[in-house]
Amino acid sequence: MMSKRKKISSTLLLLLITVTSYAQQKQLLSTAELKKYVTYFNKIDTEAVKNFVPNAQAFDWLSVNVPLLDCPDPIIEQNYYYRWWTFRKHLVKTPEGFIFTEFIEPVKHAGKYNSISCALGHHIYEGRWLKNNTYLKEYINFWLYKADVGQTKQRFHQFSSWVDDAVYQNYLVKPDVGFLKGILPALDADYTKWETERQVKNGLFWQHDVKDGMEESVSGSRKDQNNRPTINSYMYANAKALVNISTLLKDETLKQKYQAKQAILKKLVQDSLWDASTSFFKTRNAKGGLAKAREAIGFIPWDFNLPDDNADYAKAWDQLLDTAGFKSPWGLTTAERREPTFRTRGTGHSCEWDGALWPFATSQTLKGLSNLLVNYKNHGKMTPKVFYNELQLYAKSHTKNGKPYIGEYQDEKNGEWLKGDNPRSSFYNHSTFADLVINDLIGFKPREDNILEVYPLIPKGQWDWFMLDRISYHDKTITLLWDKTGKKYNKGKGFQIYVNGKLLYKTDDLKPVKVAMK
Repeated sequence: MMSKRKKISSTLLLLLITVTSYAQQKQLLSTAELKKYVTYFNKIDTEAVKNFVPNAQAFDWLSVNVPLLDCPDPIIEQNYYYRWWTFRKHLVKTPEGFIFTEFIEPVKHAGKYNSISCALGHHIYEGRWLKNNTYLKEYINFWLYKADVGQTKQRFHQFSSWVDDAVYQNYLVKPDVGFLKGILPALDADYTKWETERQVKNGLFWQHDVKDGMEESVSGSRKDQNNRPTINSYMYANAKALVNISTLLKDETLKQKYQAKQAILKKLVQDSLWDASTSFFKTRNAKGGLAKAREAIGFIPWDFNLPDDNADYAKAWDQLLDTAGFKSPWGLTTAERREPTFRTRGTGHSCEWDGALWPFATSQTLKGLSNLLVNYKNHGKMTPKVFYNELQLYAKSHTKNGKPYIGEYQDEKNGEWLKGDNPRSSFYNHSTFADLVINDLIGFKPREDNILEVYPLIPKGQWDWFMLDRISYHDKTITLLWDKTGKKYNKGKGFQIYVNGKLLYKTDDLKPVKVAMK
C-alpha cells in the first residue's frame, strides 16, 4: 500500500509542477500541434514499457519541457516532436538519480537500471534543451560517481565518450558554475584514467570498434588496438572542454595542462590519421598502416571543429554527394559504398557497422557538416541545401510500416530496419534529432556571454515562415520567428527574436545574427 501511495504522490507532484510551470511560461505558439502529435503517437503505441513519464502524462511533461516548433516542412516537424516523445520514454527515476536509457527494453550488456554510456554525449546534447535541467545533472552525476559502484566490470568506460564536451555544451544552455566546479575534479580524473587505459606512446588513443559502439566496422576489430578518428576526436573535444571549464573557474594550472593536450591531439590527428591520397581521416591500425576504406567516422573531427580550415581537408566532404561514397537512397552510409567489403559482415541482421545506416553516425555526420558550414570558410561542395536535404532524409527514414519509428540501423537501399521487430530496438535512444533542428538547422548557438547568436542553415527560399518558441536559455525564454510576408503570425515581416515575450531584435532577412540580450 505504501509503494502505491508513493507512486500516486509522485504522479500528482509531476502534474502539479507541470500545471504551475506551464502557467508561468511566456509563449507565442499554442500547444495545440504538440497535443495533436502526442495524441497520435500515443494511439499507435502499445506502451510495453512505462518509465518516469508514461504516455498519459507525455503531453503535460513535453508542454513544459521542450521548445515548440512550427515550420512548413511536415516531415521535419513531425519527427521533431516524435523524437522528443521517444526521448521522454527513456527518462528513468532510479534510487541514484534520474538517468536516460538507450534501450527501452532491458539488455544483458547494460549496467545498473539498464544504463549504457555509449550514447551519453548524444543524450546530453539532446537533453540540454529541456527546461528542467535537473534530469541531466543527475544523469551526469550518475556516470561520474555511481555507475561503476558495485559493478563487477567498469560501465562508464565500457564505451568511448565525449562527456566533458557535452557537459560544457549543456552549461552553455543552462549555466550553473557551482555544478561545474563540483564535478571538475571528477572530469579531470576521468581524463587521466582514459590516458592510462587507452593512450599509446605516440600520444594517440586506441579503441576496439565495438567499444566505440560501432560493431563490425570495415577498419575496426573487437580485438585490435587501432588509433581511430572517433576516440581521438572525443579526447580532443574533452581536453578542449576542460580548457573552457578551467578558464571559467579560473584554474590556470588545469587550463594550461589541457591546452597542451588539446594542441598535441589536434596535431596528431591531422598528421597521423589524415590520408592525403584519398582526402579523408582514417583509422590507423595497430601495425601502423592506414585503413583503405573511407568510413563515416572520418567526419567526426568536424563534430568538434578539430581540423584546420583549409581546402584540402574540406575535400573529404565531397564524398557526401557521391553515390559511390556515402550517399544512398535512404541516407548516409557508415562506409563508402565503393568499398569491396561493404555490408559483408554478419548475416545482414547482426550489428554491422560496415555500410548500413546508423542514426548514431548520421547525427554525428550532420553535426560535423553544420560546423563546417558555420565555423569554416572552406566548405568544398557543401552548402546549406546539402545539410537540409540530408536532415530531411534522416527525418524521413524514421518510419516503419508507414508509422513513425526509430530503431538501431537500416538498409541503405530500402529503409528496412535490420533488427526487424525485435522489441529492444523500438524507440532506440542512440542519436540526436531535436538538437540538430534547434542548434544546427535553425541555428541557435549557445554562448557563455550575454550575446544571442543565431546562424540558420535553412536554404534561401526554402521556408517562408517558422517559429521556434519557448527555448529555455540562460534562465530566459527565447522565441525565434521568421515570417517572410508577415501574414503567417501577424507580427510583421522578417526575422524576429523575442526574450521573455518582448521583441529584442528584428531584421528583414533570415540571416546570421548576434545581438546582446537586455
